[in-house]
Amino acid sequence: MKDRIEKRFAKVKAEGRAALVTFVMAGDPDPATSLEILKTLAKAGADVIEVGMPFSDPMADGPAIQAAGLRALHAGMTLHGVLKIVAEFRKQDADTPIILMGYYNPIYVYGVDRFLADAKAAGADGMIVVDLPPEEDEELCLPALKAGLSFIRLATPTTDDARLPAVLANTSGFVYYVSITGITGAGRPDYARVAFAVKRIKGHTDLPVAVGFGVKNAAAAREIAQNADGVVVGSALIDALARTLDAQGRGGSATVAAVGKLAGELAAGVASAAKERAIP
Repeated sequence: MKDRIEKRFAKVKAEGRAALVTFVMAGDPDPATSLEILKTLAKAGADVIEVGMPFSDPMADGPAIQAAGLRALHAGMTLHGVLKIVAEFRKQDADTPIILMGYYNPIYVYGVDRFLADAKAAGADGMIVVDLPPEEDEELCLPALKAGLSFIRLATPTTDDARLPAVLANTSGFVYYVSITGITGAGRPDYARVAFAVKRIKGHTDLPVAVGFGVKNAAAAREIAQNADGVVVGSALIDALARTLDAQGRGGSATVAAVGKLAGELAAGVASAAKERAIP
């Protein structure tokens, strides 16, 4: 039986396009608004939603996502609160895949077995944990797979052919290719290099390859979508959110609308690449 992630990538492939994968931070700027944002993303055309688990030391994240995490933590967001938001979203949306993304420390403190059981019960489909390399698969990756949750691994421009098999060994759901070196939201992808990298990775796996980091607008999403199975956008959506906040960091209906508007534009950009896609 196919899971939600597999079904969604099969659906977009049948439509001849890439998937739009969006990232937002759970609890940013507050839990209620965060839940409305998730609902709006799905309605605006997001095919897969990555939900950030806020952490006090987000080493791989750029300023936008760091700020989002701090806002969420200041709003009282906890790992339990993240799962509560996912569960509430799932009451109205049974189809959109939800990927939990973050760092291992909060999961370790929560308790791995308890977290996996609670994440599955909440309706999560997989996770991306950026600070656990393949050598640590027994810590979380293998237990996650056993619990029925996909474990999505990152590949980067520095992941060569010698390293790639280790990265892909227990990866499931899709492969997340980081298009630039450095932190999230920084730089601009080199589209020709991204196309080459996607082709190289697909030579090692049948999993879809989604590309993220540095995708800021519909035009960039369109370029990436010509060669990738998915386009991941996070910092740009969080920037759109942040621009609507008042002096006290509070959001509202304008916050939800701004994120939804950009998501719609990104979805249109991805869809517009369908006729030029290099992937059959």
